[in-house]
Amino acid sequence: MDRTLLLNTTFEPISVLSWKKAITLVYLGKVEVLKEYEREIRGVSISIRQPAVIRLLTLVRSNHTNVKFSRRNVFLRDDHTCQYCGEKFDAKHLTCDHIVPKSRGGITEWTNIVTSCIACNLKKGDKLPDEVKMHPRKRPSRPNGFYMFILHLGVKVPPDYWRDYMFVRN
Repeated sequence: MDRTLLLNTTFEPISVLSWKKAITLVYLGKVEVLKEYEREIRGVSISIRQPAVIRLLTLVRSNHTNVKFSRRNVFLRDDHTCQYCGEKFDAKHLTCDHIVPKSRGGITEWTNIVTSCIACNLKKGDKLPDEVKMHPRKRPSRPNGFYMFILHLGVKVPPDYWRDYMFVRN
C-alpha cells in the first residue's frame, strides 16, 4: 500500500495522498503521524516508517460533505448490485429505480432511489414494493462524502490502518 489517509484537525478524512506527499508534509511539520505502515522509507541521512494515517495541524474546509446525486454515484453507493435480485452488473445493464414510483408521488433523491437491473426494474414497474413483494436489500441513504471519494479513487477495501478513521459521519 503506497497511500496515506489524510485527516483534518477534526479527525474527518479529507484525502488520500501518495507516501511521498505524506512524508513531505511530515517533514514540513504540517501534520502529525497517527499510524504507520511496517515499510521503512530510507533516504541518504534519514529513515522513517511510511505514514498510514496523518492529521493536519491546521483546519481546512472539506468539500466532501455533500455528495452530488447522480446515476454513477447511486451505482457506486450500491456497488453496482441490483437491490432487488442481488446480482452485480456492469453499469450498462443497470437502471435507477424509484422505490416509490414517480407516478405515485415518489421523488428523485438518495432515500428513494436504488440500483436495479433492467429485468427487476421492468418486473417492478410502477408498483410499490409491497404490491410486488420486491423490497430493496438495504435501505437507501445519502452516502458519506469521503466514502464516495475513495470509491471514485478505486479504493474498494481500505487498509486496516485506516478503519478507525474512515466512517466519521460528516
